Amino acid sequence: MKLIQTAQAETDPAPASPTPPAPPAPPAPAAPAPAAPPVPPTASVQSAPDAAAPPPPAPDSMMQFVPLLFITLIVYFIVLRPQNRRAKEQKEALKNVRRGDTVVTTGGLVGKVTKTIDDAEVEVEIAQNVRVRIVRQAISDVRAKGEPVKDQAAAR
Repeated sequence: MKLIQTAQAETDPAPASPTPPAPPAPPAPAAPAPAAPPVPPTASVQSAPDAAAPPPPAPDSMMQFVPLLFITLIVYFIVLRPQNRRAKEQKEALKNVRRGDTVVTTGGLVGKVTKTIDDAEVEVEIAQNVRVRIVRQAISDVRAKGEPVKDQAAAR
């Protein structure tokens, strides 16, 4: 109630009631604030992480795949491409085997082709008067390309 009366007294130029205004209340004694220890200028002050600071940016997902792509290209050019080239050369050499060629089989036998039976088999002489039929896929290397043996009919 006193607050209402004091507010009215401040706004009204003339007092409406004969009561004298109340004296102002004495200020309450202030408690002494604890003194903070002085911080030397060279010491760093660590503060809690700021909640308003944005998080660090995530690395770009495409940049994560660049090393993987680089390694894949290296493997392709160093391993796969030469291997495919050698396989192609061997396939071509097997296709072109003919009479008179010296071949090495996968078992390690060295012999001379005496006759091509069909696309899948050849006859190889591994010793004098010892002939074996082998599959073309069993030929691992063609050492020397021999002159094709001429037919006797063509020589006459």
